Amino acid sequence: MAMKKFDLEKNKALKLMQSTHKAGPERFGKDSTPATLDRREQRKLDQAAGLVPFACKLNADLVAQLKTRAEQHPEGLTGLLTELLQAGLAKDAS
Repeated sequence: MAMKKFDLEKNKALKLMQSTHKAGPERFGKDSTPATLDRREQRKLDQAAGLVPFACKLNADLVAQLKTRAEQHPEGLTGLLTELLQAGLAKDAS
């Protein structure tokens, strides 16, 4: 069974697109962006800073409020939560 010319050209185009997306030298200024840390490196930095992961389940409305406030916070969500928890714990202690 012979392939139609359109299908042959389509396959050529797909092969070309796949070859351009394979690992190779980065192009168009992608090398100029700072390298991001992989998860393992980030975990080591967090541990050195005394940070530990802490997961909990919160109401969706509360999470939305936190995310909104965290956008303006200089340290993001983690900084905002740290501030709020410390303030809450200090209030309970007094």
